[in-house]
Amino acid sequence: MGEQGDNRKRTIADRGDVSVESGPMTNKYFSREEAEQLLPLIEESLKRAQSQKQTIDALQGDLTNAASRIMVLGGSFPPYADLLKKKSERDEMSAKIVESLAQIQQTGCVVKDLDEGLVDFPCMIDGQEAYLCWKLGESRIEYWHGLEEGFAGRKRIDSGPSETPPSGPTRVQ
Repeated sequence: MGEQGDNRKRTIADRGDVSVESGPMTNKYFSREEAEQLLPLIEESLKRAQSQKQTIDALQGDLTNAASRIMVLGGSFPPYADLLKKKSERDEMSAKIVESLAQIQQTGCVVKDLDEGLVDFPCMIDGQEAYLCWKLGESRIEYWHGLEEGFAGRKRIDSGPSETPPSGPTRVQ
């Protein structure tokens, strides 16, 4: 992602939270057919990342509860070995999520929301940059939206000829 403009990045905080943000438009534009060919790979990687995030959330919950118990009990002796193991597992799982998301984003598409399973594919519609929009569980890509509209602004691809993404060549830099 570039250094200029909106420089948001995928981060994994020490608390175990996972946030996936996109930067500027990517270098590849997809046709609907090209994007749909990637869906099996993307679906598998998204499900894996979601499962990994659930594991992180559970481990983080255990760590947070342990920290609360230590604070409430004052001078108690926490189970250090167990807590270190959970922290290590959480950190390893965080690295695996980064790998899963990188595998998806290497295709040129953008993970917009891991929890919801939202993925956008850059495309050109009527000469304007836009996104083909797919949500985990959908059998094919049936929606698109403008760059600033997001999921709430989704429009059906077949809602009119001027809204149909081209099936022509892609641009790769």
